[in-house]
Amino acid sequence: MREYDVSDLARVVRDLCISANVEIREDHLAALARGLNMEKSPIGCRVLQGLIDSAEIAKTERLPFCQDTGYAVVFLHVGQEVHFVGGDLVAAVNEGVANGYRDGYLRASIVKSPIDRRNTGDNTPAMIYSHVVPGEDILVTVLIKGAGCDNMSAIRMLTPAQGVAAMKEFVVDTIKIAGPSASLPVTIGIGMGGTFDKAAYLAKWALTRESRLPNADPEIAALEREIEDAVNATGIGAAGFGGTVTTVAVHIESMPTHIAAFPVAINIDCHSHRVRQVTL
Repeated sequence: MREYDVSDLARVVRDLCISANVEIREDHLAALARGLNMEKSPIGCRVLQGLIDSAEIAKTERLPFCQDTGYAVVFLHVGQEVHFVGGDLVAAVNEGVANGYRDGYLRASIVKSPIDRRNTGDNTPAMIYSHVVPGEDILVTVLIKGAGCDNMSAIRMLTPAQGVAAMKEFVVDTIKIAGPSASLPVTIGIGMGGTFDKAAYLAKWALTRESRLPNADPEIAALEREIEDAVNATGIGAAGFGGTVTTVAVHIESMPTHIAAFPVAINIDCHSHRVRQVTL
């Protein structure tokens, strides 16, 4: 049994919230650079180069890459041999988020409810997902999600008869509807299977994967490439100005589902694609 003080977790979450907002991950920068090399539209190239330049400025000046510093989605994969001490786990995560947004001078974007629009003042509560896994390590993943891209996300309960063809059409149609509102070029997380809610979770978790790292299942990896090509063929382009690069990565996570179901969820992440992860 390993003891871990929740105050240490709070400090880790604080640091991840700040670094995710000011330092774009290298794998996403590589995806943007790949997109720049592929882009045929002059204005699309300008947009992509601007994003790459802005990422360097944000890192150097320690400034947020985007003014929408989003809500903090925190995934905890906790080894079953870990025992947390020193306080409440959820409270510690929220303390870390609050401290990160205060110390990093990040915009507080969370309101009390969809009806009560008063700001909570410290960007809490965080959206927390916790999982018990074998071992004694703690994997902490922070995904920063702005509202523009999240608002364009979608879910649909397809039938097995509609199949993969309908799934691909649903993804492409969702990106067409989103257009520039999703802050293109996007990373697309897709969840297939499970139940209504589980598909949505899988779509969000898919966004945390290293950019362009294919699914371990060759069939699903091929589907990722097919969807990426289909989305880029729409010609919407970076920032919606037209071009050959509308998405820089498509990630699919899949799990078993009911014999009569084919749940599909799409969680879109904007060009900022802010993710940080650490194993304790």
